[in-house]
Amino acid sequence: MFSVAAAAAVELLIRSPLRQPRRVRRCVSTVYALHFPALQLHTTKPTMQFSQEDFEKAKEQVNLLKDDPGDEVKLKLYALFKQATQGPCNTPKPGMLDFVNKAKWDAWKSLGSLPQDGARQKYIELVSSLISAESSGQVKETSPDSKPGYATIEVTTKDNITKIMLNRPKVKNAINTQMYSEITQALEEAAKDDSVITVLTGNGDYYSSGNDLNNAASTAAGGLKEAVESNSALFKAFVEQFIDFPKPLIAVVNGPAVGISVTILGLFDLVYATDRATFHTPFSNLGLCPEGCSSYTFPKIMGLTKATEMLLFNKKLTAAEACSLGLVTEVFPDNTFQKEVWIRLKAYASLPRNSLAISKQLIRDMEKEKLHEVNSQECKCLKERWQSDEVMNAVLSFIQRKSKL
Repeated sequence: MFSVAAAAAVELLIRSPLRQPRRVRRCVSTVYALHFPALQLHTTKPTMQFSQEDFEKAKEQVNLLKDDPGDEVKLKLYALFKQATQGPCNTPKPGMLDFVNKAKWDAWKSLGSLPQDGARQKYIELVSSLISAESSGQVKETSPDSKPGYATIEVTTKDNITKIMLNRPKVKNAINTQMYSEITQALEEAAKDDSVITVLTGNGDYYSSGNDLNNAASTAAGGLKEAVESNSALFKAFVEQFIDFPKPLIAVVNGPAVGISVTILGLFDLVYATDRATFHTPFSNLGLCPEGCSSYTFPKIMGLTKATEMLLFNKKLTAAEACSLGLVTEVFPDNTFQKEVWIRLKAYASLPRNSLAISKQLIRDMEKEKLHEVNSQECKCLKERWQSDEVMNAVLSFIQRKSKL
């Protein structure tokens, strides 16, 4: 959960030309629509030409975006805006510890001698693409069986299966603080309901891209120390739910998985994956340490050297590699993945509920005390890392690399 360490990056939401995204009210109806006025562009001859009027309209359109496009896009918008209005960057480079202004300066400086007209055109095109992307996905359908009260996940119970689906496909199911809370709540409820098994999966092309950098937004209001304490408690409780979950817990990995979505897989009873899934834990790149009990479960599952290669040296595994190492139970062809997996899950859900729960208890209970100890130790280490300059510099460097145009 490295977003707390990216506290400085929050300022990118506050100071850039892009306004903070408006909070969207939770919707429990079947369909809702978002409407955006189209960006009108003036054209002359066969080549698209953009006027100052178009540029002013684009600035207005930015404030109509409902979805947060992420820090990478915000840096691009900031840099193009500055280049379009002031020309190439000629201001002094901020100091190394001025993380926010350094990121913005680097993004602007990376445009080099791009003419103001060219920057203006790229700014308009980028805004137009963001508007178009939101407009194309303006209707969102929710299953009529979905339980109300969740904004970032969809929870359904059918055929003796409780399915928890990560439901932020536009940001590759990145896990923000609200999603951490909602998954924890959903697991608490699933543990007590009448279902036989519980399944965690993702909506869209990704299983999960890991932690959302914008989790750092809470840091701006309360300060780094307070945010670290709060998020650490939230994260610890999140992992505890997986350790203590009493029923068979199955991951249906529908696409690439990153960070915490990978590390907690060692706490599942079965992991099924599509053949296009990948598994990546880039902790060292971000100056962090293992999480989700992976410092204990991964060496136990795949052996010390393979776990070290993944957790320390950022080795990304294919689905086939993850299966051969024992992290994944079985891999399916992507074109038949959903059909084959759900047929199997429905068969599992027809088995006696109490028998499954008792059998899992016999298999897992001997490890629980150790897993809670590991979770506490990992969270203690993460709290220290989140507040370190090394992590802040690593996260800022990550944002800057992705912001290059």
